[in-house]
Amino acid sequence: MRARRERPDPSGPEILGAVERALQECVDCGTAIVGDISNTLVTFGPLTRSSLAAVVFYELIRFNTTDPEAVVAKALVDLEALVPTERVRASLAAHAPYSVAPLVLRAIRQAVNRDPFAPCSIHLSESAEEVEFIRTGEGPWRTFLEEIGSWDPAWVPPGGTPVQFLDESGFLDGRVLAVHGVQMTTADLDRLVARGTTVVTCPRSNGHTGAGAPPIEDFYNYGVKVAVGTDSLASCPDLNVFAELATMRALAPTVSAGALLDSATRQGALALGFESDYGTIEPGKSGRLLTVSVPADTEDVEEYLVSGIEPSQIRWIEP
Repeated sequence: MRARRERPDPSGPEILGAVERALQECVDCGTAIVGDISNTLVTFGPLTRSSLAAVVFYELIRFNTTDPEAVVAKALVDLEALVPTERVRASLAAHAPYSVAPLVLRAIRQAVNRDPFAPCSIHLSESAEEVEFIRTGEGPWRTFLEEIGSWDPAWVPPGGTPVQFLDESGFLDGRVLAVHGVQMTTADLDRLVARGTTVVTCPRSNGHTGAGAPPIEDFYNYGVKVAVGTDSLASCPDLNVFAELATMRALAPTVSAGALLDSATRQGALALGFESDYGTIEPGKSGRLLTVSVPADTEDVEEYLVSGIEPSQIRWIEP
C-alpha cells in the first residue's frame, strides 16, 4: 500500500524561502528569463519582486475526470486572480500525455488559444515508460495511475508515439514548449519542425532520472527549435544554464557553440514570448546585459562559453 505524504503549505516560510533562494541562484548564474512550471502558483509573487522576466506555467494534472472543462475553468479563475506585470506573466500547461486526459488536453489548448501570444508547456517523450504507455496503455505509468486511484478504464491508448498523439490531437504548434524530448523518433522531429514547436532540453535532469540522453545532435540536424532548461533542483544539482550548455556540448560535439548559445538566449526568449526585449543585443531592446570573465588567452570565446561558466565569472551590467 502506497502511503500518502502530507504536502507542505505552498505559502509557508519553508517553501517561500526555497523559492527566493532558487530565484537568486538563477540571477547569480546569469539567467534573465525563466519559464517556471508550477502547480501552486506560489512563485508568481516572488518573481514579480525579482529582477527576472518569467512565464509561470500553471500545470494541470488530471487523468480521470468527468468534467474536463470544469478542471480548466477552475485553473483559469486562479490565473485571473494574478496581476501580471510587463516582466512576469502566467499561462496554462499540461503536465504530460500520461497524466492528462485527452479531453483535458483539448480544454487546455482551447483556453490557451484565447490569448494569441500565450505559450504553453508539456513534458513530452521524456521516458521509455511514457512511450510504452501511449503505445500500449501498459507499463509503470498504468500501474501508478491505478495505485493512486486516477486510472480511467474507458481510456483507449492512442498508439504511436507521444508526439504523434499530441500532433494528431491538435495540441502542438509554435507556442508549445515540449520539455525533454529524450525518446523522440526522426518522424517525431519532423512533426515538431512542421508545427514550429520548441524542444526544451534538460540533459542533466535526464541523466539524473535515468531517462537517457536526449538526441541533441538530431534536434539541430533536423532543424528543431531548441531552448535550454534545468527541470528544477529536484533533478538537477543547480540552476546554472551554463552548466547545462557544457553537458549539451559533451553530448553534441558536432553542434556549433554558436548554435548552443543561440538556444540559451534567442530561442529561449522567443519560446517564452520575450523576444522584443531579450535574447539578442539590438537597438531598442531593454533586457539586462551581463559580462562573463574570460581568460586572456582564450582563442574561441563561444566555445569557452559552452565549456561551463561559474557564477563567480558573471557580472550583471546594471541599467
